[in-house]
Amino acid sequence: MATPNLSLVNVSSNSTSCKEGLFWDWLYTFLPAYIMVVCMSGLVGNIFVLLVLWLHKSRCTVPEIYLGNLAGADLLLLACLPFWAVNIAQRFAWPFGEMLCRCVNLAIYMNLCSSIYLLMMVSIDRYLALVKVLNPGRIRTVSCAKINCCFIWVFSLGMSSPAFIFRKVMYVADVNISACLLDYPNDSWQFNSNIVQVIVLFLVPSTILSFCTVKIISVLRNNRMRVFKQVQRESKAAALVLVVLLAFLICWVPFQVFRILYLFKEARMLSGCTWAEALSNGNQIVTFFGCTNSCINPVLYVIVGKQFRSKARDLYIQSTARRRSMLNFREFSMTHNTHISMIERASR
Repeated sequence: MATPNLSLVNVSSNSTSCKEGLFWDWLYTFLPAYIMVVCMSGLVGNIFVLLVLWLHKSRCTVPEIYLGNLAGADLLLLACLPFWAVNIAQRFAWPFGEMLCRCVNLAIYMNLCSSIYLLMMVSIDRYLALVKVLNPGRIRTVSCAKINCCFIWVFSLGMSSPAFIFRKVMYVADVNISACLLDYPNDSWQFNSNIVQVIVLFLVPSTILSFCTVKIISVLRNNRMRVFKQVQRESKAAALVLVVLLAFLICWVPFQVFRILYLFKEARMLSGCTWAEALSNGNQIVTFFGCTNSCINPVLYVIVGKQFRSKARDLYIQSTARRRSMLNFREFSMTHNTHISMIERASR
């Protein structure tokens, strides 16, 4: 989650001459409303996705297990966004106490970590299904997918632990507020932590995703491979995975780019108030642009996911039939009770 723009208002001795610009007056008004719209639409969409996958009578496929966990990760993020909307509306004065300061940031970082690795696993699954058609391997089983998801959540918790350990509510005298800030023991801690996160949460998964994506697209373009019915079936799921992956990259790559730029700033390769203001302003925009991804995915499932649409349609038909049967039963019961009443009156 974006760190408040307190570096521009004399929190550190290195930025005493930096001041807030007009950008922040606009952001304090617009961003909280934008966050709440993303939150409400995303909560409805992702709950709908989980209900369809959970209530449908057929067992979830391997990609659906990963995408279902992705919807769960998005819900985790969306449930925390209202806290940050209030925080920004109050000009980064954190009103919810230190425990929520830590927990909210932990949940947000867990979303970013789990999302990228869930997408990586579903891309590997599509790679094995399409490229290694005759030798899919044990990784393409439902049980293995569930175990992988458990490992991803534990790994995400570990990678996000600095957001819980080092987040504190600190009083900032220059702006007279108590803000939820990262307070590392020293500069080297912060620099090393950012390097690890860039490598583990961006460079490594991006490399694997790029390799799998190139191979998948190559197979999908090869018309000779379409003689295999299995490939035809798996390619439908691959189309959804590629679209979801593209949306994720569009939303989150700018955030990672700004994180890398921050590393240059911490290494003093970028200095001055111009860079400080550009990075801080841009960081706010790209962070909440990344959060938008959490409300886009359910829309993509409906538009691109033929199998998901089929499941949703089945549930709608089942619920409609169940509702009609209940109404018919009630009408029958009322008619039956009326007849009994009439017979009882006649016998008197």
